[in-house]
Amino acid sequence: MIINIIEYFEQTVKEFPHKTAVIEGSNDIDFAQLQKHSKYLALKINETLNDISQPIAVLLPKSIDSVIANTAITYSGNIYMNLDVKAPEQRLKNIIEKIEPKAIITHSELLKNFTYLLDYSLPIICIDKELELIPEEIDPELFKIQTTRLIDKDPYCIINTSGSTGVPKGVVLNHVSFIDFTEWAIETLKISQNERIGSLSPLYFDIYSFELCLMMAKSSTIVIIPESSAIFPVKLISFLQESGINFIFWVPTIMVNIANMDILSKIELKALQKVLFAGEVFPTKHLNYWRKHIPDATFINLYGPIEITLDCTFYIVAKDIPDEEPVPIGYPCRNTDVLILNDKNHITKKNEKGELCVRGTSLALGYWNDPEKTAKAFTQNPLNSKYPELIYRTGDVVYLNDNNEIVFVGRTDFQVKHLGYRIDLSEIEHVIVNTLPYIKNACVLYNFEKKDIILCYESDMEVSAAEFRKDLTKVLPKYMIPTKFNFFKEMPRNPNGKIDRNLFKKNYT
Repeated sequence: MIINIIEYFEQTVKEFPHKTAVIEGSNDIDFAQLQKHSKYLALKINETLNDISQPIAVLLPKSIDSVIANTAITYSGNIYMNLDVKAPEQRLKNIIEKIEPKAIITHSELLKNFTYLLDYSLPIICIDKELELIPEEIDPELFKIQTTRLIDKDPYCIINTSGSTGVPKGVVLNHVSFIDFTEWAIETLKISQNERIGSLSPLYFDIYSFELCLMMAKSSTIVIIPESSAIFPVKLISFLQESGINFIFWVPTIMVNIANMDILSKIELKALQKVLFAGEVFPTKHLNYWRKHIPDATFINLYGPIEITLDCTFYIVAKDIPDEEPVPIGYPCRNTDVLILNDKNHITKKNEKGELCVRGTSLALGYWNDPEKTAKAFTQNPLNSKYPELIYRTGDVVYLNDNNEIVFVGRTDFQVKHLGYRIDLSEIEHVIVNTLPYIKNACVLYNFEKKDIILCYESDMEVSAAEFRKDLTKVLPKYMIPTKFNFFKEMPRNPNGKIDRNLFKKNYT
């Protein structure tokens, strides 16, 4: 029985010591080298901390070094927390002051740009200096003391997500939740020992942590996509082709851009076998474009907020779905139960909308150093009064269709009362993106003071309000048609590739 993630890695190193674990540009590292480097760095961590289950910040670009750092922290029995090297100074300060890490792993050259970190009097471990002289042999017994103290419920990593107060929340995810999801994914998605992962997500994103788990559990090779390729769709697809990538797990926005530019009709991805996507709604017409051009690949829609390790529902797209219909988020993953609750905390009937709530091992441990927010989000299961049992309230509105598939509708905070009607803003977005061919992306907002439905849209050309209204009257009732229109050649994105809704809210409502 696997208790912690490092046990996966130990077995993989025994079986495939010389197989390539990570590729970064012209550099690579095999599993034996990765283990050796990670263990030596773990020794330095243990010399500094002499403790377990403590947060250690990693301030590195996505690289072989970041993988070494994360693996080393896990070997040391502690919790890795990856930071964004491009984040504003104040955001990084907010995170450090909230989480209070016990050390920071970075690079000596990079540290020159973050001298303010020295103000926190934290031990700083420069990975480039520590790995200059690695001994030939490292006593394996040194690690058994640390890892045998761990239990599967102990924290594995902390992932920071945006907080309503402007201070990020540190979501604490444990070993067993990652093990559970990884085991489910291996079995359900038929993940082999030959996956070449086109790693696009930032290292402070949960998808990246899952890629690490696949590397450790199934000897998958992580191919880090260079930033110079990631921001240009044509270069990105060319990179996948040239690198023989057969597995991707991406946020849909970049995939929508690729479809809008019709890149897959020019560049074939014959090697691509598994296409996983999560994090936001993938418009059906753009998904259909991908399925048309890569017919032999398996497409999997995954759903789950960060507070649920990776994802809690899945839908393998095995049939044609009309452009105007949403892609279901499907069924609960193994060992996860999804409750769809109405306003009275009763289970909804089929086709009745309700809030998606989750129970099971996939739940995060809570928010680090924030018991108040933890208690608000992780609450007692209202259907169980017999013993303590937590559920996570996602704030997402869903329903169960006639095929027993869960269908995502939108957010509880995307629902507004307009002209006496209850409206879901995400429904307007869905209709606009999937029925108007000249629209690439859309973000719909609401100004409560002026009672305006505001559309921010991405297109090759600016469309007049009159033309919009004419086209939308064919697919939306009058009360759901936007009253304000804002044109963008390219909509602003977050670092994780999603449309930056907070920026739109700040500037347009």
